[in-house]
Parts: sequence; structure tokens; C-alpha cells
Amino acid sequence: MYKKPYKKNFIINEVEKDFKKLTIPIIDIGDSIKMSILIQEGHKQRIQTVEGVIISKNKSQLNTTITIRKTLQNIGVERVYLIHSPLIQKIKIMRKAKVRRAKLYYLRSRSGKATRLKTKFN
Repeated sequence: MYKKPYKKNFIINEVEKDFKKLTIPIIDIGDSIKMSILIQEGHKQRIQTVEGVIISKNKSQLNTTITIRKTLQNIGVERVYLIHSPLIQKIKIMRKAKVRRAKLYYLRSRSGKATRLKTKFN
């Protein structure tokens, strides 16, 4: 008797379904967000907040990542976060921006008022 092989994507989707977070807001490129992240320091855990602008987003189901850029003491800092990570406690959108690019890498070469993005009022 001939058996149909399982589709690889079907099996992967079934496994990933258990680990996906359903409480994540819809975030877009250019949004200013505030994230609460669980930090492990020795045997203690604490929550640290990270604020910044999303300059890129890589969608691949469970492995969806965002790159957040912020400026600390006139030095630009970028960090990549996994959205569905259990270490991310909460994501809050502070401000939405109207952008015309998929990646905002041009913000790296700008500083001060030149990094402002137009606010979206929808």
C-alpha cells in the first residue's frame, strides 16, 4: 500500500504553533517601541526596558526578528531581538511612523533631528 509522505512544512508549523506568542502587537518598520526583556544576572532575574526605532524586520514564522536602533551618549546602538522569545515579556508601541522603505539603514548615517520620522495618524 502506498503512503503519502508528510509535508515538511506541515510538521514544522504544527511544532512551532506551541511556541508562538499570540499577544504580540502588529509592529511595522519605523515604529518606536518599548520592550520589557527578562535579564538573567547570576541567580537573579530582572526586567529591563529597551526603547528604540525598528529599522528592519525579518519575517520567518517562529524566527521572526526585529532590529532596534537607539542612540546612547551620541553612539548608535543596534540590537536584533527574536520576537517570539520567552525572554521578551511585553512590547508596547509608543509611536507609529510613515516610512517608504522596508529597511531604514539610512538612519545609521544621520544624527540629531535628521533621524526624525513622520508620524502616522491612523
